[in-house]
Amino acid sequence: MKFTQRTRGIVQALAVVLSLAVPVMFAISAADARPGGGGSSGSRGSRTYSAPPPTATAPNAAQPMNRTMTQPGSPGVAGPAAAGAAAKGGMFNKPGMGMLGGLAAGFLGAGLLGMLFGGGLFSGLGGMASIIGLILQIGLIFIVVKLAMSWWQRRHSPATASAYAGPAPGAAVGPGGPQNSLRTGTGFGLGSGSAPLEIQPADYETFERLLGDVQTAWSNEDVDKLHTLATPEMVMYFTKDLEENKAKNDINKVSDVKLLQGDLAEAWREGETDYASVAMRFSLVDKTLERGTNRLVAGSEQPVEATEVWTFVRRRGESWELSAIQQT
Repeated sequence: MKFTQRTRGIVQALAVVLSLAVPVMFAISAADARPGGGGSSGSRGSRTYSAPPPTATAPNAAQPMNRTMTQPGSPGVAGPAAAGAAAKGGMFNKPGMGMLGGLAAGFLGAGLLGMLFGGGLFSGLGGMASIIGLILQIGLIFIVVKLAMSWWQRRHSPATASAYAGPAPGAAVGPGGPQNSLRTGTGFGLGSGSAPLEIQPADYETFERLLGDVQTAWSNEDVDKLHTLATPEMVMYFTKDLEENKAKNDINKVSDVKLLQGDLAEAWREGETDYASVAMRFSLVDKTLERGTNRLVAGSEQPVEATEVWTFVRRRGESWELSAIQQT
């Protein structure tokens, strides 16, 4: 009898854990299929683990990296140990699971401890209503923790260098008052001019061009072209995602990419390497087709909007390359 009760408790525990994990899995599969997969990937040198400052285009804190080869505390150089750590994962340590997966793991662990001490996996729950109440409590905890983390990141972020920032000390003031933003003609604001690394209008034109070129190369599954547009790390992620699409017999097509608004979050130099993190709001047609038949699997012909922070890297004397994409 006790064995039957414990077995029933295990089944109930697995049901609840799956009810928490499965929606996350479906959310990932139904997420935007554009380059980056709607996640945060890549490296930002020594600032990989610090969020870019919020801007007028992206006022919310950027999400931390789901995939990166940069080790915490390193000067931005990815090593084999980082790749091994990223590949290990575990049952509740998969990219995309995040805090919800951790809560599910903790919940299951607590249930197993209860079973070991004779209380059963669901001692005290008292039926389905209590299970639903527990799930709601976990959801509330998740929301509160997320809000607290966002507040903490905003409080400790450096001053914003955005398109609508005030003039830098000593900046010229026109007859109409302080000049709050300079427009480049490409949709980008030049920021306050206080960034340690000065970004020129030609750089913004390059960033906008890379936004479109990366999407085009992705749609054409042109890995060779991606190697000329992004860092080896980003190309590795793109290649992995493209291979997964092929395994599912899908192909993602992105078209009509238009930059709507953009501004500089931060720009800095590390040795001979320049970095620029730029917030971009853009529209695009994002659809996934069945390979060979062109049957629509996901997305639509209607344009959708996305806001992301793209980080570009440039070694002295070389061209800008995409080194990271972060969601906001």
